[in-house]
Amino acid sequence: MNNKLIDKIEQLKQQRRAVILAHNYQPGEIQDLADFGGDSLGLSIKAAETDADVIVFCGVQFMAETAAILSPQKTVLLPDKHAGCPLADMITAEQLRQLKQQHPDALVVCYVNSSAEVKAESDYCCTSANAVEVVESLPPDRKIIFVPDQHLGRFVVEKTGRDLVLWPGYCHVHVVITEEDIKNAKAEYPDAVVMVHPECTEPVKELSDQILSTGQMLKCAARSTAKRFIVGTEVGIIHALKRQSPDKEFFPATERAICPNMKLMTLEKIAWALEDMQYKVTVPQDIRIRAQKALDRMVEIKSKK
Repeated sequence: MNNKLIDKIEQLKQQRRAVILAHNYQPGEIQDLADFGGDSLGLSIKAAETDADVIVFCGVQFMAETAAILSPQKTVLLPDKHAGCPLADMITAEQLRQLKQQHPDALVVCYVNSSAEVKAESDYCCTSANAVEVVESLPPDRKIIFVPDQHLGRFVVEKTGRDLVLWPGYCHVHVVITEEDIKNAKAEYPDAVVMVHPECTEPVKELSDQILSTGQMLKCAARSTAKRFIVGTEVGIIHALKRQSPDKEFFPATERAICPNMKLMTLEKIAWALEDMQYKVTVPQDIRIRAQKALDRMVEIKSKK
């Protein structure tokens, strides 16, 4: 690791009154450098709670936007402006408006992996960890539109019994994980617990022991008496799992589960971001206010429990 570069980043952090956030799928050296690691919404909430002036978000565009929605008074930087999310791009605000016209009485629940404009058109946001809880909290007689991830949506349907209007979006990283991958991994490590993300396909989820968000995977591994785990999500989380539970073994369901957008961040780009205050992520005020309502409603559901 480049100690000179890390020292420079630390100096710039103090100078800018900045915090560095790293998603669980980031390269290991970025996770080690960060002030906070975690899932996208958890990081945005953490950033809002700090007294930092600048948030350097090592993740993808929609995550930085979420931080900007929750912390409008802070400067949010995305070190690589090309770090997008194909899943978030699979539905636009205009497409959602058209879908709402087809189902005028429906409530819209939108996965946090979506643009600020799509959040602004939604009634509620959710994460992979609380999607079931959010849908269960809604009136049983109301139709629900769920966007954009169809596989997370099907998981919610199975858990709640609700009939959701699903959008055909998907995460290209999670659908790469196949039944064959899980079967092969189980054959190689028969004593391992199989944890997969709800964005995986239905056949993959059926072969798993646990269907969990990234944050839930970390908690599960820490609490479990099991010593071996097969991990069905983006391979970057294995660094976080090993760091948290060094006495346990973690095996990727497949080495192909790599998000190229998540791997765009480097130490150099973080230093440049802090040096030149680039690339600023902002959300127009009218969109921000409406998007925050959907996020706030989700948090309210959690706080009522």
